[in-house]
This record gives sequence, structure tokens and C-alpha cells, in this order.
Amino acid sequence: MTFQPVVPISGYAGWVFLNRTLETQQEAHKQGLQSDTEYFSENIGNVRTVDDLLADRKLLTVALGAFGLDDDINNTFFIRKVLEEGTSDSESLANKLSDSTYLEFSTAFGFGEGIPPRTTLSGFAEEVTSAYESYQFETDVGDQNEDFRLALYAERELPDVASEDTSNDTKWFTIMGSTPLRTVFETALGLPDSFASLDIDVQLKTFKAKAEQTFGTSEVSDYLDPQLQDELTSTFLLRSELKNGAQSLTSANTALILLGG
Repeated sequence: MTFQPVVPISGYAGWVFLNRTLETQQEAHKQGLQSDTEYFSENIGNVRTVDDLLADRKLLTVALGAFGLDDDINNTFFIRKVLEEGTSDSESLANKLSDSTYLEFSTAFGFGEGIPPRTTLSGFAEEVTSAYESYQFETDVGDQNEDFRLALYAERELPDVASEDTSNDTKWFTIMGSTPLRTVFETALGLPDSFASLDIDVQLKTFKAKAEQTFGTSEVSDYLDPQLQDELTSTFLLRSELKNGAQSLTSANTALILLGG
């Protein structure tokens, strides 16, 4: 049985507890995934085509789970198209989807590029299984507290985005294309749920202006500073807790009004 993360309380105090026990909890959780990760490590090197991957459900489970795409395990037609079309063509499906996770998934495996896939490269198995362990731990944390799952994801992925050799606007577009990162920033910056429906250029301008106002910088690369990332995480958690508390209070008030009426 897989170890279930211990999250005794919510809010920022719960986040502090989770961080203090994080390494111990992650190691215990990893042991429960050992059968999956060992099988992947032993067999992924034999995969040469998309068909090879799709034919082995145990390999596909880890492959998708490493990118948080577990729910697509039965969407084989869709996954085939994402992988076979690759990423070099701007018209490929992975490049056209609003969720950049599929682009990362296709890039990682390297099918559809006219060269051997990355599955045979030294270190590939470790790269995927490490991501799988992280995602599955975060998923199980999320079953108890979704905000903590998002915060863990942001702390793991945001430094990679911040260190990319791309323009600041491109980094913001990457954040906007990642549902977890987008949620963390939208909440921390106090943006409404309807914000995503605005024109993409308006969203970019607003993200940068709000980040400058809230954190003193609009440069994504500045989030390589652990102190700034901690400030982002704490602001996200506190604002989310206030938002959820307000919603609960509204629901309670509504119930009282109905009962009193």
C-alpha cells in the first residue's frame, strides 16, 4: 500500500509542517511506487515507437503520470497524435493545445522528429521516474489539500521556467499555459476567475503589472531567488485561504437567511 502524505492542518501552518517533513514523507511515498518505477527503468529502453509505448500499459502509466496526465491513460488516440506529430512543426497538436504540459510530454519522449526517440538515452528513465515520483506525491497531497499540491508544483517547476533562455514575455506565456502555475499566480495576484477569458495580450500586461505591484518585479527570472518564491507561495496560500473562507462565510450566511426566512 502506498504511503499517504500526512497533512494534519490546512493554511500556512499546515504548509510549514509539510515542508518540515517533506523529505521524509517523499521518501516513504517513493517506496510504494518502486514496482512501477523499476519496471519503467528496465523496459523503456526497448521502446522505439509510439506503438511500443501505447502497447504497454504499465510503461504508459508512468509516462503519463510523470507529467500529471494520468487521466489520459485511456485516450490512446489523442496521446498517439500528441506523440507522433512531435513538436518541431508549429502546427502539431502539442503546439496548438492551450495546456503546455502536452508539449512538454511530447518533447520529453522525442517521437515524430525523424530521429530515434529519447527513450534509449542514458538517464532518460531516471528523468521520467523522478518526475513520476514527484507528481504522484503531489497528487496524493492534493487529495487532502489542493492548495498544497499547487504550491509543491510551483516550487518544483517555476525555477525551470525562470531559468529558460527565453524572453520574459515567453516565460510569462509558459506560466499562463500551465494550469497549476497560472492558478498560483492568479490567486497570489488577486485576479478573478474570469481573468482567463480576456485577450491574451491583456492578460500578459496585467500579470506583469500585478507582479510588479505585489512582488516588486515583473521579471520571471527573479523567481530563481528562493526568498521571492517563498513570498509567492505564502501569498498564494494566504489569499486562497481568505478566498475559501469568504466563500464558506457566504454559504453560511445564505443558509441562515433561508432558515430565517
